Amino acid sequence: MKKIHNAYADIAEYHCFGCSPTNPIGLRLNFWEEGEWVYAKWTPSKWYEGYLNMLHGGIQASLLDEVADWVLIVKLGTSGVTKNLNITYVKPVFVNQGEITIRAKLLSNEGNTALTYAELMDKEGTVRSHAEIEYFAFPQEIAKKKYNFPNPEAFFNEMI
Repeated sequence: MKKIHNAYADIAEYHCFGCSPTNPIGLRLNFWEEGEWVYAKWTPSKWYEGYLNMLHGGIQASLLDEVADWVLIVKLGTSGVTKNLNITYVKPVFVNQGEITIRAKLLSNEGNTALTYAELMDKEGTVRSHAEIEYFAFPQEIAKKKYNFPNPEAFFNEMI
């Protein structure tokens, strides 16, 4: 797996809920690329609980959406915004059973629309939730000018 450097974290005042390493209430995700997939690993805690001992469904949606958005960064060299998120909750995710894996891949890219597939798995590899997420993908020039998108190479400047 190849580590992806969060080049956004180099921007002052960056506080993304999903991936900022300095957001005290955020998810603080880190990312890796392997083949067609972008991965993140994360350990749930009671702070993100819905029903007793279960990870809140909105947090699951955030995790799936965040990793899938990084597919646009890594595979398309741009950023985008979520147009549609269709999630299926298969089985509960328990907050006391350790690390989970979230991964996503690109299904299609036509015009400014990118379609991704993401899944959230427990430590045994059982899919607990999955989603198809459609994004409006910005042209790279617009992403750089209006949304602080760094050069795509900046996401791979760390040797790990």
